[in-house]
Amino acid sequence: MSIYKFENLKSVKLTPHLSSGTSPIIEGKYVYYCLNQKEAGTGSELHYHPNELLIFALKGRINAVVGKERKIVDPGTFILIPPNVRHSMKATEDGPCAYLYIKDCTWTVVGISADEELPDKAMTVEEANKKFEKGEIKDRKNQGAKSDSSKENKSIIIEGVPNCYYKILDNLDQSYSAGNQITSVNGERMNFKFYEISKKYNEKKDKSDHENFFYVLDGECKFEVGDKTHTADKGSIVKVEKNQKYSFENITEKSRVISISSNEYLESKIN
Repeated sequence: MSIYKFENLKSVKLTPHLSSGTSPIIEGKYVYYCLNQKEAGTGSELHYHPNELLIFALKGRINAVVGKERKIVDPGTFILIPPNVRHSMKATEDGPCAYLYIKDCTWTVVGISADEELPDKAMTVEEANKKFEKGEIKDRKNQGAKSDSSKENKSIIIEGVPNCYYKILDNLDQSYSAGNQITSVNGERMNFKFYEISKKYNEKKDKSDHENFFYVLDGECKFEVGDKTHTADKGSIVKVEKNQKYSFENITEKSRVISISSNEYLESKIN
């Protein structure tokens, strides 16, 4: 299957002992693609993980901490969190939040509390939820990370974290620019592209360089993936495997599309 909508997929608790976040999970070979959703005033405790994390805010406001920096994040902002950097994302008291939540597959989507050393093996989401339900993992939501000054956690990065925030749109309803534009941000393991399409646009590859996930933020597009054609409207996710033939073009005059792709470094780590 190449096309998805989050509302048609089952949501799970991603890290039940540390976060209120729930999400469907679309799993590729190199990338986990999720829609993290949190109720007002709830979210994740300070934590980290050895995979890279990409976030694009879609709804509500996020009280975000990355390293030592705290910001209120509105829809239209992209956040790139490098591996092992301490962070927390909580919905503000104003209302619930939702954001695209993408991790590379070198680790699972389950995070580690900021005051805990990196375990030898990651728990899967299924394992974390089963252990949480059985009481084998203590619920630490709303308790924070209990730091132990006598024990330095060498796995986590807190100091010297560079800017991780990119303002892509002031808000999701803002006016389109006159011409087509593509904004790119390349991480260590995954690449982010934002397409704002105001004129006719067509992208075609006989062989995709990397695994790609396209998310239609606004408008409607036609995708051809392999030998199948899909009409993708707002909220659709289209998956393209590495080396797969694909093309896409806008159907409506104006469209906004978000693309996440693996890169050679990530693919070499997993392969």
